[in-house]
Amino acid sequence: MRGGELLMKKFIVLYHAPQSAAEKMNASSPEDMKAGMAEWMEWSQKAGDKLVEFGTPLGNAQAVTNSGSSASSSDVNGYSIIQAESMEEAVELLKQHPHLHWADGCQIEVFESLPVPGM
Repeated sequence: MRGGELLMKKFIVLYHAPQSAAEKMNASSPEDMKAGMAEWMEWSQKAGDKLVEFGTPLGNAQAVTNSGSSASSSDVNGYSIIQAESMEEAVELLKQHPHLHWADGCQIEVFESLPVPGM
Protein backbone atom coordinates (compact mmCIF):
# COMPACT_ATOMS: atom_id res chain seq x y z
CA MET A 1 0.00 0.00 0.00
CA ARG A 2 1.08 3.56 -0.72
CA GLY A 3 -0.57 6.36 1.17
CA GLY A 4 -3.39 4.04 2.28
CA GLU A 5 -4.23 3.03 -1.30
CA LEU A 6 -4.21 -0.56 -2.50
CA LEU A 7 -1.92 -1.18 -5.45
CA MET A 8 -3.86 -2.34 -8.46
CA LYS A 9 -2.50 -5.03 -10.74
CA LYS A 10 -2.93 -4.91 -14.50
CA PHE A 11 -4.56 -7.79 -16.40
CA ILE A 12 -4.62 -8.51 -20.12
CA VAL A 13 -7.95 -9.92 -21.27
CA LEU A 14 -8.11 -12.00 -24.46
CA TYR A 15 -11.44 -12.78 -26.07
CA HIS A 16 -11.67 -16.16 -27.83
CA ALA A 17 -14.42 -17.03 -30.29
CA PRO A 18 -14.88 -19.95 -32.69
CA GLN A 19 -15.35 -19.41 -36.42
CA SER A 20 -19.12 -19.83 -35.95
CA ALA A 21 -19.17 -16.63 -33.87
CA ALA A 22 -17.48 -14.67 -36.67
CA GLU A 23 -20.03 -16.08 -39.12
CA LYS A 24 -22.83 -15.05 -36.76
CA MET A 25 -21.43 -11.52 -36.59
CA ASN A 26 -21.06 -11.28 -40.38
CA ALA A 27 -24.72 -12.31 -40.76
CA SER A 28 -25.96 -9.81 -38.14
CA SER A 29 -28.10 -6.86 -39.06
CA PRO A 30 -26.88 -3.36 -38.19
CA GLU A 31 -29.52 -3.29 -35.44
CA ASP A 32 -28.23 -6.56 -33.94
CA MET A 33 -24.66 -5.26 -34.08
CA LYS A 34 -25.72 -2.06 -32.34
CA ALA A 35 -27.52 -4.04 -29.62
CA GLY A 36 -24.44 -6.22 -29.12
CA MET A 37 -22.21 -3.15 -28.71
CA ALA A 38 -24.71 -1.69 -26.26
CA GLU A 39 -24.17 -4.76 -24.05
CA TRP A 40 -20.39 -4.20 -24.20
CA MET A 41 -20.83 -0.53 -23.32
CA GLU A 42 -23.10 -1.45 -20.39
CA TRP A 43 -20.42 -3.87 -19.13
CA SER A 44 -17.73 -1.17 -19.52
CA GLN A 45 -19.83 1.24 -17.44
CA LYS A 46 -20.15 -1.39 -14.70
CA ALA A 47 -16.38 -2.00 -14.82
CA GLY A 48 -15.81 1.74 -14.35
CA ASP A 49 -12.21 2.75 -13.67
CA LYS A 50 -11.16 -0.91 -13.53
CA LEU A 51 -11.34 -0.90 -17.33
CA VAL A 52 -7.98 0.62 -18.26
CA GLU A 53 -8.33 0.10 -22.02
CA PHE A 54 -11.51 -0.99 -23.77
CA GLY A 55 -9.40 -2.61 -26.49
CA THR A 56 -10.34 -3.51 -30.04
CA PRO A 57 -11.26 -6.46 -32.20
CA LEU A 58 -8.25 -8.34 -33.57
CA GLY A 59 -7.82 -10.00 -36.95
CA ASN A 60 -5.42 -10.93 -39.74
CA ALA A 61 -3.13 -12.70 -37.25
CA GLN A 62 0.29 -13.98 -38.27
CA ALA A 63 2.32 -16.62 -36.46
CA VAL A 64 5.99 -15.62 -36.58
CA THR A 65 8.85 -18.10 -36.16
CA ASN A 66 12.58 -18.17 -36.91
CA SER A 67 11.77 -19.54 -40.35
CA GLY A 68 9.15 -16.95 -41.33
CA SER A 69 5.48 -16.27 -40.82
CA SER A 70 2.13 -17.75 -41.75
CA ALA A 71 -1.53 -17.19 -41.02
CA SER A 72 -2.29 -17.90 -37.37
CA SER A 73 -4.90 -20.43 -36.34
CA SER A 74 -5.58 -18.60 -33.07
CA ASP A 75 -9.20 -17.94 -32.16
CA VAL A 76 -8.31 -14.76 -30.23
CA ASN A 77 -10.47 -12.01 -31.69
CA GLY A 78 -10.08 -9.10 -29.28
CA TYR A 79 -8.47 -7.75 -26.14
CA SER A 80 -9.01 -5.39 -23.22
CA ILE A 81 -6.87 -4.26 -20.29
CA ILE A 82 -8.33 -4.14 -16.80
CA GLN A 83 -6.98 -3.46 -13.33
CA ALA A 84 -7.90 -5.18 -10.10
CA GLU A 85 -6.43 -5.96 -6.71
CA SER A 86 -6.19 -9.69 -7.51
CA MET A 87 -6.79 -12.33 -10.17
CA GLU A 88 -9.93 -13.32 -8.27
CA GLU A 89 -11.31 -9.80 -8.57
CA ALA A 90 -10.41 -9.68 -12.27
CA VAL A 91 -12.23 -12.97 -12.88
CA GLU A 92 -15.31 -11.73 -11.00
CA LEU A 93 -15.35 -8.61 -13.17
CA LEU A 94 -15.37 -10.77 -16.31
CA LYS A 95 -17.95 -13.39 -15.27
CA GLN A 96 -20.86 -11.32 -16.61
CA HIS A 97 -19.09 -10.07 -19.73
CA PRO A 98 -21.36 -10.13 -22.81
CA HIS A 99 -18.67 -11.89 -24.89
CA LEU A 100 -19.43 -15.09 -22.96
CA HIS A 101 -23.02 -15.06 -24.24
CA TRP A 102 -22.27 -14.05 -27.83
CA ALA A 103 -22.04 -17.56 -29.27
CA ASP A 104 -21.39 -21.13 -28.16
CA GLY A 105 -17.71 -21.69 -27.54
CA CYS A 106 -16.80 -18.11 -26.66
CA GLN A 107 -14.46 -17.73 -23.72
CA ILE A 108 -12.31 -15.14 -22.03
CA GLU A 109 -8.73 -15.67 -20.97
CA VAL A 110 -7.12 -13.30 -18.46
CA PHE A 111 -3.41 -12.91 -17.72
CA GLU A 112 -1.78 -10.91 -14.95
CA SER A 113 0.78 -8.49 -16.33
CA LEU A 114 3.94 -9.20 -14.32
CA PRO A 115 6.90 -6.91 -13.73
CA VAL A 116 9.86 -7.37 -16.05
CA PRO A 117 12.76 -8.83 -14.04
CA GLY A 118 15.54 -6.33 -13.50
CA MET A 119 13.49 -3.29 -14.50
